[in-house]
Amino acid sequence: MARFLVDEDLPRSLARLLRTESLDAEDVRDVGLRGKTDSEVLQYAVSHDRVVITADLDFANLLAVPLGSHHGILVARLPNEVPVARLNAVILDAIKALSDDEVRGSLVIVEPGRIRLRRPH
Repeated sequence: MARFLVDEDLPRSLARLLRTESLDAEDVRDVGLRGKTDSEVLQYAVSHDRVVITADLDFANLLAVPLGSHHGILVARLPNEVPVARLNAVILDAIKALSDDEVRGSLVIVEPGRIRLRRPH
């Protein structure tokens, strides 16, 4: 089962919601990564076998973060006006819709009404 690391640009409540769904989720703020660089967050995620969940588009840069160099990155591309509860629900639904094999090493883009998946070759 995939393990997750929620970036600080998403609500802290997301990690709590994932845990209530019996998913292994940590928030960067709870593991000493508040204010750390993207590369430090990614390094932690890789070394702890975690999928990064973020809204930071820098993680979607395939030149900087090549497919297969990590355990998976899920980027939430939702409007800023989306209420926190809805944002959390959309991300949870996306996680439930994907298998661990689909996520592993892939870039997952979650948008309103769709999920885009870029998988390593």
